[in-house]
Amino acid sequence: MTDVTRAEYAVIACAELFRGDGEIVVSPMGFVPALGAELARLTFEPDLLLTDGEASLVTADGVVEGWQPFRKVLDTVVPHGKRHVVMGANQIDREGNQNISAIGSHAKPAKQLLGVRGGPGNTVNHRTSYWVPRHSRRVFVDRVDVVSGVGYARAASLPYHDVYRVVTNLGLLDFGGADHAPRLLSVHPGVSVEDATAATSFPLDTSGTGQTRAPGDDELRLIREVLDPKFLRDKEVPS
Repeated sequence: MTDVTRAEYAVIACAELFRGDGEIVVSPMGFVPALGAELARLTFEPDLLLTDGEASLVTADGVVEGWQPFRKVLDTVVPHGKRHVVMGANQIDREGNQNISAIGSHAKPAKQLLGVRGGPGNTVNHRTSYWVPRHSRRVFVDRVDVVSGVGYARAASLPYHDVYRVVTNLGLLDFGGADHAPRLLSVHPGVSVEDATAATSFPLDTSGTGQTRAPGDDELRLIREVLDPKFLRDKEVPS
């Protein structure tokens, strides 16, 4: 199969977030991250535990295979590093802090957003990644206005804190540089390193930047024919 779209590269990058996770609960928020988790479950990570967002564990095609009420998630999963969540972000800064609460002063915001929600509990208790469908300097800021998800400077001694990676419509970032400096791991085909750095307000280590891996033929078939035959992914990430 040819003519891989930008959205399909983003799905592959999201699937790769879960490589090596094994039998843990994954909670992808957003359509493209959900496709990535389902693709990983169907291919290289068959032991992933997917949820329906309520009380059931489900297969990649939605068949219920277990029961997991929310109280069990909070008691036995979240506090012990047995979960990988992919959240959205209105702002992310160079320390890995995330903001989904408000733009401007918290006391008198210029724009009210979701509130901190589960950001603090997620980020201090288990692996957390982020999905940003519109990579821009408004999202990747020098300092977030409100800390919702906790970055490295605030959580250095917490045993399960792990801000893992950030997937965007342009590429893949992490905080694996010296002293958790942000790095540009890869760019999607058709995107240059300069495109990604220009859309980011803080410096990125680009010394090891590569290109996001292409999906294999079977992965493309699963994306196009099984997981998203209506091509809804292209609405979230236009080519």
